[in-house]
Amino acid sequence: MMDKRPRKQAKTRSTTSEEVSSIEWEFIKMTEQEEDLIYRMHRLVGDKWDLIAGRIPGRKAEEIERFWIMRHGEVFAEKRNEHQANNS
Repeated sequence: MMDKRPRKQAKTRSTTSEEVSSIEWEFIKMTEQEEDLIYRMHRLVGDKWDLIAGRIPGRKAEEIERFWIMRHGEVFAEKRNEHQANNS
């Protein structure tokens, strides 16, 4: 007997021409206070970027997440080193 229930389809992520490759991201400048707050909030709530951004006036969740990824992502290790060398 065949099952007549609809099958779940795998979710696919569509890409748009507006998306920018993560390699092309520019470093986001944060003040020392903003960075401190992001690190403390991340320890408390994890990667709930909306919640963290709500504590920093003028910052969006996307900015906070991008800042975090660029600071901690392995993909950006070389780019971080370049950025630090250029700003030293």
